[in-house]
Amino acid sequence: MSSASTAVGVTAEWQRLELLAHCLAESRCNREVASSALASLRTWQQQVADLRSHSAAWRRVLGEVQLSTLEHDILVCAVAPEVMPRLGWLFQNLQSPTAHPYPTAALLFDLLALAPEDSEPLHRALSEASELRRQGLIQVEDNDLYQPIRPGSGVSARLMGRELVDPAPAGATRVETQAGWEDLVLPAEHLAMLREFLLWVQHRDTVQGEWGGREAGGPVALFAGPSGTGKTFAAAVLATALSWPLYRVDLGTLVSKYIGETEKNLNRLFDAAHGRPMVLQFDEADSLFSKRGEVREARDRYANMEVSHLLARIESHRGPCILTTNLRSNLDQAFARRFQVVVDFPRPDQAARERLWHSLLPPKAPRADEVDPAFLARAVNLTGGQICNAALHAAYLAAGNGRVIGMAHLALAAWRELGKDGRDLTPMDLGPLASHLPEGGILC
Repeated sequence: MSSASTAVGVTAEWQRLELLAHCLAESRCNREVASSALASLRTWQQQVADLRSHSAAWRRVLGEVQLSTLEHDILVCAVAPEVMPRLGWLFQNLQSPTAHPYPTAALLFDLLALAPEDSEPLHRALSEASELRRQGLIQVEDNDLYQPIRPGSGVSARLMGRELVDPAPAGATRVETQAGWEDLVLPAEHLAMLREFLLWVQHRDTVQGEWGGREAGGPVALFAGPSGTGKTFAAAVLATALSWPLYRVDLGTLVSKYIGETEKNLNRLFDAAHGRPMVLQFDEADSLFSKRGEVREARDRYANMEVSHLLARIESHRGPCILTTNLRSNLDQAFARRFQVVVDFPRPDQAARERLWHSLLPPKAPRADEVDPAFLARAVNLTGGQICNAALHAAYLAAGNGRVIGMAHLALAAWRELGKDGRDLTPMDLGPLASHLPEGGILC
């Protein structure tokens, strides 16, 4: 669609809003609104009513979603500051001294000239259960009359026919790793569980739509295991299989010591993620899902409320969520029923370590004949993450020496990896690989 036809579909909305803002400003100054302005407003009102029913611009935003006149008005007002900045300035002046360019519920009540009996419909339209919120069309932090009402992620861009560049949801970071099933080194049963998790995403329409299965959010998985055993890598494999981006969320950064802030942070995250094809991975799940003890003070009670709020948002979010933890023993087992799949990621056994060394040493790098992945797997009990780091470190050591990758490079790389946890090492920690460790840990 051309930008010209898009403009025709929404220009009437901005003209109407500008006249409504003018009328409100005049009324607040106890001045009578000119009859010509009222006549123009009636004209634009009629055009808006006609265009909303068949506008291609609104179809891009709403699809098959049906909104009431009030809900549509709210959405227009939320989008306006991003599409027509001058309307943002008008809203800001009308809301002084709050200085929000986005409208508040209090402003909407005056701007749309609502009657007292319209107060309840307005609150319903802004509530968490409303169509506007459930479809991710608007974002509202609280049910406060004076909190700004913002458009959902990408709504303004879709309305104006602009190329949609999805920003990361609030509090999330994109993980760029591309990985396939063949790259994942796990026991067969664990691989089967991961594939089963995908079925919940890929066949939702069949089970819930055609077969009448009970609606469920998520799906939600728990990945548990020591650091470096492949939890994030497995999440990347699932995202690649779906052709969706993977976003990692550190729950530790969302949890706040201030009461109510954790819920606000979670709301911002899920509101931004709503309706977007993505996989959300939550790190440090034990920071919220720890075993619940006796409630001894108010903060304990609020901590339980934070967990309940997170679970409620995850279960209502229609998209895959993966929670990871290094300390499954710290999690309250009462939460286990909330997960569709629970996968324990073990440390790799010798056969798995051999596969990892085979796959993680740079395939085009020159290697000495003595380099044997089977020997490396027997020699040192490293996790997959440690093998990945050690393989690359050895490659850089060899490149710096201008040589092929040899056992000395691999022994030193493994030594460096083992030393990262700060413990005192002895050559015995390298097992048979110790005989290849350069003297003093320095390559000649």
